[in-house]
Amino acid sequence: MSRLYQEGHRELQREFDTERLADRLEQVTCHTRITPEDRDFIERRDMFFIATADAEGRPNCSYKGGDPGFVRVLDESTLVFPNYDGNGMFLSFGNARMNPHVGLLFIDFEAAKRIRVNGSATIEPVAAVDPPYPQAQFVVKVQVREVFPNCPRYIHKYQLVERSKYVPRPAVPTPVPAWKRYEWAKDVLPEGDPAKEE
Repeated sequence: MSRLYQEGHRELQREFDTERLADRLEQVTCHTRITPEDRDFIERRDMFFIATADAEGRPNCSYKGGDPGFVRVLDESTLVFPNYDGNGMFLSFGNARMNPHVGLLFIDFEAAKRIRVNGSATIEPVAAVDPPYPQAQFVVKVQVREVFPNCPRYIHKYQLVERSKYVPRPAVPTPVPAWKRYEWAKDVLPEGDPAKEE
């Protein structure tokens, strides 16, 4: 019984004669717990991609960035990360409220390595983790269902030039993004938004 594959997967695997290979990959790479090696890799990342779907199954994919360590592994089956101020649409985590199934993709573009994490997400108050994340609106906890590496063959090599100045950091003022000063945005910003106070 496969944890990963359903009939649509199997149809393509049979068409391209990869069913045996897919089964072997699931057998040797897919696990249900975060290993110490996985934890080290995840906690060193400064970004990841998250896939969610709404109540009707319509997908959304989003980039999430922070300083290394902004994704924390709490135990072998739980990880957590902050939601910082954004555009207020809440596409990813509005989806997670309706459909908790999420897929996370962590990539090291310099060493050409990646890990997928599938699980169920819950939205928690900032106080749910210690130490708290500065300026987080809430935190997202993911109960892990599967963890598995991906073939790095097609990962393009990139190097970090500069981390975002907008990532909240202790004792460092976070700049206001320019778009919040545009005429179309100024009158609809939420109460308490730093851009309204300027």
